[in-house]
Amino acid sequence: MEPIALTVADVTYEQLAGTIDHSLLKPMLTTEDVISGCDLAAEYDVASVCVRPADVALATSELAGTAVAVGTVVSFPHGDSTTAVKVAEAERALADGAVELDMVLNIGWLLSGRHDEVGDDIAAVVAASGEALVKVIFENSYLSDELKVVACKLSEAAGADYVKTSTGYAPTGATVEDIRLMRKSVGPGVKVKAAHGVRTLDALLAVIEAGAERCGATATATILDDYRERVGA
Repeated sequence: MEPIALTVADVTYEQLAGTIDHSLLKPMLTTEDVISGCDLAAEYDVASVCVRPADVALATSELAGTAVAVGTVVSFPHGDSTTAVKVAEAERALADGAVELDMVLNIGWLLSGRHDEVGDDIAAVVAASGEALVKVIFENSYLSDELKVVACKLSEAAGADYVKTSTGYAPTGATVEDIRLMRKSVGPGVKVKAAHGVRTLDALLAVIEAGAERCGATATATILDDYRERVGA
């Protein structure tokens, strides 16, 4: 890892916790695991939880009265559902209480050069999302730098709020280099989310320094406890 200029002295706890989307997406999570995860998110006052679609209503109920937003995924993890199914997933998630949607773009279409269709697919979910945030997951592990830039441009043109590195299910995830590239490839109205592999405080500081404003994490407690220890809180 390159030396990190950003240190714990440069960010408050609230700022750091406000970058984290606590991820509750593993297929083996039980109902009790999801409830415990929501409790943890509320205790640490993170930005959001990102839960499986079937858990949105539960998470919405568990987090009522807190500042933690409820998010979910659309066409996860492969992005290969039809556009109509993605829209239906988005609409159901919103009806269940989600206010953030992390959708996977159609990776095969992007690799095939069907870029207009990729853009239309994203735009349809954005149109269905209302006021909810839409984050577009690229799965950078499978993409050239050129295609990462194309995906950024398509997502921005479609009205997405965030571009996101990965699902957590590909061989590799967020890198500082990819975050920098994505940050350069979208305008100031679009934010960048890092995901997959950010498991330590130093790793989180590194992607924030590179331009990420949100980060998917399962090691939320480890990261934020480390911050408190370093600042003596």
